[in-house]
Amino acid sequence: MLITASLVAELREKTGAGMMDAKNALVETDGDMEKAADNLRKKGMIKAGKKADRETSEGRIHSYIHANGKLGALVQVLCESDFVARNEGFVEMCNDLAIHVSAMDPLYLTREDVPAELVAKETEIYREEMQAQAKPQEVIEKILEGKLNKWFSEIVLMEQSFIKDDDKTVDEFIKGKIATIGENIQIKRFVRFSF
Repeated sequence: MLITASLVAELREKTGAGMMDAKNALVETDGDMEKAADNLRKKGMIKAGKKADRETSEGRIHSYIHANGKLGALVQVLCESDFVARNEGFVEMCNDLAIHVSAMDPLYLTREDVPAELVAKETEIYREEMQAQAKPQEVIEKILEGKLNKWFSEIVLMEQSFIKDDDKTVDEFIKGKIATIGENIQIKRFVRFSF
């Protein structure tokens, strides 16, 4: 199949990938847009994983205030260089994250930040619920794991479905941006305000 410039541009618009990466992905998948996008996403996740240990000493604090003035958020997002911190794509990402925090009201940044006693309490509630239904122990454990994962996905920012693309978690959204921007990016902290 002939890989046209418009096809490459369409894939770049869809994924945020570089021109040559988009072209190569289309060549590898014989012009299949969906497969090419998936391949770029997988490669981006691999690149993002390699950058995760790099130091993040720059970044920005970004705010979002809803139009009614009764809801807002601040996010502190770190990156490796002040050049990236001023980059339009990075600023847009920070704004998207602040909007997400405003809308989804996460309580914790990562699963590890959730207090152990709160996790134990939720686990006990779910376990008692399952035992009351007289389910076998191995079934209870599987259901318990699923219920806890769902609970974490509601209260933990990095595990929430991203508000602008619910096929991705916030963590996957950030890893996609790491692959596009080329630097390690981390959310340091966030706060939400509302009336």
